Amino acid sequence: MSEPLLLTDIGQLVTCTGTPGAGEASLAISVATSVLIQEGLIAGIGHDDSAVKAALAAGVNTLSMDDQVLMPGFVDSHSHIVFGGDRVAEFKARMSGAPYLAGGIGNTVSATREATTQALATNAGALREEMLASGSTTVEIKSGYGLTVEHEKRILEVAQGITDQTTFLGAHLVPGEHANDPERYVEEVCGPMLEACAPYARFIDVFLEAGAFDARQARRVLQAGLAHGLIPTLHASQLGPGEGAKIALEVGAASLSHGNHLTTSDIQLLRGSGVVVTALPGTDFSTAGAYLDVRPLHDAGITVSLASNCNPGSSFSSSLSFMIALAVREMKMSPADAVWSATAGGAAALRLIDRGQIRVGARADLIQLQAPDYAYVAYRPGVDVVRRVFLNGDMVVEKARDVR
Repeated sequence: MSEPLLLTDIGQLVTCTGTPGAGEASLAISVATSVLIQEGLIAGIGHDDSAVKAALAAGVNTLSMDDQVLMPGFVDSHSHIVFGGDRVAEFKARMSGAPYLAGGIGNTVSATREATTQALATNAGALREEMLASGSTTVEIKSGYGLTVEHEKRILEVAQGITDQTTFLGAHLVPGEHANDPERYVEEVCGPMLEACAPYARFIDVFLEAGAFDARQARRVLQAGLAHGLIPTLHASQLGPGEGAKIALEVGAASLSHGNHLTTSDIQLLRGSGVVVTALPGTDFSTAGAYLDVRPLHDAGITVSLASNCNPGSSFSSSLSFMIALAVREMKMSPADAVWSATAGGAAALRLIDRGQIRVGARADLIQLQAPDYAYVAYRPGVDVVRRVFLNGDMVVEKARDVR
């Protein structure tokens, strides 16, 4: 762990400690302030903080933020970055009018099975570095591109070498070899596959959708995961309405991802449940689908997170800044709501209480924007405005300052 460090001359400190859904008040912004980092944690905030004063008196190292923005690192709560091959041909076909179908996952399954473990680790590691450079200090990674006991375990072993937020998604798709007997595959997922994979995972997920798994199968998979001590989460209501919200409540799911077709009844079910709805606008962008309208969710007091869903088929982008820009433009989110959802909201989706916010005692996972205002992440879409990244208090990314 590095020596204590005082970040000074912070023009805009975006803490994300306010009330969710309260617009800019949710960000609890301070101006012209400082933050003390010690032993990987935030030890003090503000010039009048006793720890900050003591650190200054002791001659602690300082680093100027040049009157720019300091905010929590992004928490990307949904990704699939351990895979082989690509699906650019599918993307081109989709952009020429072909519909998005869940079965395209099978193409990545074949390529992933054929790839060496080293190739999977190299590719996933490069994507993780790309995510870190763009400000994502926490990343969740799912399996789901192996669909055999051996290959699902291998994917999670690779993922665990990259992050401590891993998800077993053996129920991503029924593989071709089980096409005539999907129930047998569900038995394998709930039995030997789960036994092999549970030690490498924190969460269990299922793709509840036409062309993937039905409600009865999803219940069985998630309940089996619960019995192994895994936290349930699910993909649901992406391509059409279904029982995702009901099942999420039944199993105490941490989150429900996609949710594009959640009904008014679903939203009422989720109200007050603690289930986070994880919006994935990159998927809607890449599949030319309808974007999730978050306003009814916010009106119901439901926590919304933003994630990349980085994967080779339906959202091959690792940038949370891009997701924020899409959410602001297409999902009726304010810049403040989108930033909160990509930080504190992502942490809530992963049930993490030590990151996603800037407060004393939280992990010093921080990003400095080369900008005077947090909204630049949406205001300058497609432009990298992340200047520095701090992970556990250590500066792991530093880019040249734009002096314009």
